[in-house]
Amino acid sequence: MEDLKKPFMISSAVQMIRPILTLRKKRILIDVDTQKDFFLADGKACVRNHRRVLASIRRVMAWTRRDQIRIISTVQCYEPHGHDADFCVLGTPGVHKLPYTLRSRRFIFEPGDRTDFSHDLLRKHDQIILCKRTIDPFDEPRAERILTEAKASEFIVIGGPTETSVLYTVLGLLARGKSVTVLIDAVGSREKSVAEISLRKMKAKGARLVESKSLFGHSSLRQVNACQCDRCRGKLRKATLSA
Repeated sequence: MEDLKKPFMISSAVQMIRPILTLRKKRILIDVDTQKDFFLADGKACVRNHRRVLASIRRVMAWTRRDQIRIISTVQCYEPHGHDADFCVLGTPGVHKLPYTLRSRRFIFEPGDRTDFSHDLLRKHDQIILCKRTIDPFDEPRAERILTEAKASEFIVIGGPTETSVLYTVLGLLARGKSVTVLIDAVGSREKSVAEISLRKMKAKGARLVESKSLFGHSSLRQVNACQCDRCRGKLRKATLSA
C-alpha cells in the first residue's frame, strides 16, 4: 500500500485499515488444533472424549456457516525429527484438520518469524488458519499479532487439548483484554482431572464457560461421519445392548 509510505497520510491510512480487522459487534470463533491426531480414535494423541466433542464441534461449525461467523484456526505442525512427540508431524495424515472444520474461503499462514499480514483478511476470508510450532499460539510471531489485533464482542473457543493448547490460547486472549467464552462440550481433553483444573484457571481469569446450546440453541445434526471407530459409528453401543 503506497499510502503507508507517506508520513502525512499514516494517520488516515490507519483509520481506514483498522475497521477491517475489527468485528466489534460480532463473534469470532477460535478453533484450536482440531486435527486428526487429536480428534480421531486412530490419531497419535487422541482426546479421551472425542466422540462427544466431535458431535459438538461439527454442530458449532454448522452454526458458524449459518450465522456467518468468522473463524481463526490454529494447527500444530512439526518438522520430522524436529519434535519430541510423534503427533502433528508434517507429511502425516494426523496433521490435517477435520474436513468439516474447514471453510471454502480460507487463508493459511505457514509457521515463520514474520509478522506481516493483510488487514482485510477477515473481510476476504471466512477462516484464517495459523500454523504453529508450539502449543502456545502467542509464541508464533504472526499468530500473536493477528490474535492480539483482532477485535470482536466475543471470542468463542473450541478444540483441544484443553489442558495444553486451549489453556494457553484462552489465557493469552484474556491477558490481552478479550472477552472469551469456552464451549465446554466442544473442547477435548486427554486427562480429565488436569482438564478440570485448566478450566477452573480459565474461569478464574475471566473466561465464561458454557455449553454450545446456550449460544446457538439446539440442533438436530447428530452424525459426525469423521471418526471410523466403533464407538463413533454406534457399533460399540449396539454390541453392548445385545450382550
